Amino acid sequence: MSAWTAILLAGIAVAALKLVGYLVPEEWLERPRPARITDLLTVALLSALVAVQTLGDGMAIRLDARLPAVAVAALLLWRGASFLVVVVVAAATAALLRLLGWAV
Repeated sequence: MSAWTAILLAGIAVAALKLVGYLVPEEWLERPRPARITDLLTVALLSALVAVQTLGDGMAIRLDARLPAVAVAALLLWRGASFLVVVVVAAATAALLRLLGWAV
């Protein structure tokens, strides 16, 4: 199987899965348990994405300026800072640490 065949089959599978999602009865999705699962799944996937992007470097784990920047962002979000302030301060933290030679 060529790469283009695999890509085409994956695209068809994703479109079919999305179509099946529209066919699920609405009252199934409004029950408390599925609603809670979907809420928690969203948080879990976002957390996993942040962890992989912060610590991942190919197949290795790398601790560089991104980790303290994410920690500063989490602290600011916990304290109720606006999103723009969080982004600017976290970026400045990473930039300062890289300037001081902590990371690549």
